[in-house]
Amino acid sequence: MSSAALAVSQNAPVVRVPIALEERSYDILIGSALLDEAASWQDLPRAAAALIVSNETVAPLYLERLRQRLASQYARVDSVILPDGEQHKDWDSLNRIVDHLLGQAADRKTVLFALGGGVIGDMTGFAAAIYMRGVPFVQVPTTLLAQVDSSVGGKTAINHPRGKNMIGAFYQPARVIADLDTLDTLPPRELAAGLAEVIKYGPIADAAFLDWIETNLDALLARDKTALAYAVKRSCEIKAWVVGQDERETGLRAILNFGHTFGHAIETGLGYGEWLHGEAVGCGMVLASDLSVRLGLMPPEFLTRMRGLIQRAGLPVRAPRLGVERYLELMRVDKKNEGGEIRFVVIEALGRAGMRGAPDALVAEVLNAHCD
Repeated sequence: MSSAALAVSQNAPVVRVPIALEERSYDILIGSALLDEAASWQDLPRAAAALIVSNETVAPLYLERLRQRLASQYARVDSVILPDGEQHKDWDSLNRIVDHLLGQAADRKTVLFALGGGVIGDMTGFAAAIYMRGVPFVQVPTTLLAQVDSSVGGKTAINHPRGKNMIGAFYQPARVIADLDTLDTLPPRELAAGLAEVIKYGPIADAAFLDWIETNLDALLARDKTALAYAVKRSCEIKAWVVGQDERETGLRAILNFGHTFGHAIETGLGYGEWLHGEAVGCGMVLASDLSVRLGLMPPEFLTRMRGLIQRAGLPVRAPRLGVERYLELMRVDKKNEGGEIRFVVIEALGRAGMRGAPDALVAEVLNAHCD
């Protein structure tokens, strides 16, 4: 499939990808200059006050622009600025949001706006879910990873020292506004981390998209807006299709966690923030690809292909040596597990994923083959 056939015009109108969840349905808006476009903010929930939650890195770049845009719709627009990093996705940060809401006597119509990457989106969404048993919130993702994955689908959470994202709720936003221009200020390491979540959609759901990523990876790394627009659009379309069928991850939605069982173990085992989430997922996909091969589901060439693509994206392909027993211990604290059995997302055919258990000895072989 040629890149030309899938190109999105730089001057194309905003792309809308709907998430169909009956009364919880909403749109993902994708395009350039959306922060400054009045139409992006129309028809949002009405309230006397809004609260923007951001972090120390993103706030200096975009907070005032968003505040000015919201000032025409809300009589009061407050902000909470949190420290940046996965290590701050915890009770203390969550409590700062709730403390502000209580301190301002925010009512249940108050609208929260998550301005930042996946950490900010997850925590803001969780705060919205629990404050007064639920207030509206809007996702304004400023990283590639958040635009293609974490801002979409209503998963909200904080981390616990024993497990990543183990404390949270399913709670859908009122809208997702993905302004591609915010990716211009993204550090290269964060861009690469976001590409991990783009790459995963190919092997789990769309073999043609995997071909497209391989062909257009250099353009994505160069932040070509045409390539980025298509990557975000197609990623969101696939996630919307999955979430529309399985909002609360009782079955199909688990395939979106390809590489995440290994990846979450890496993040937790090293300490949150040592590796970026996308880096851990990228490496986790290499291990999950090898497991798919060792289970007899995929040919060896699949592992070679995935490892090469992930390495080209600037992501690690060798896992840290935490010890096999430590990995197994960490992976047993996983939301997909059943009855103590570790469940992995594996590739059953290119473009189709499934859930499988695997003997500890086989998992150990995978770990030993790919750990430094």
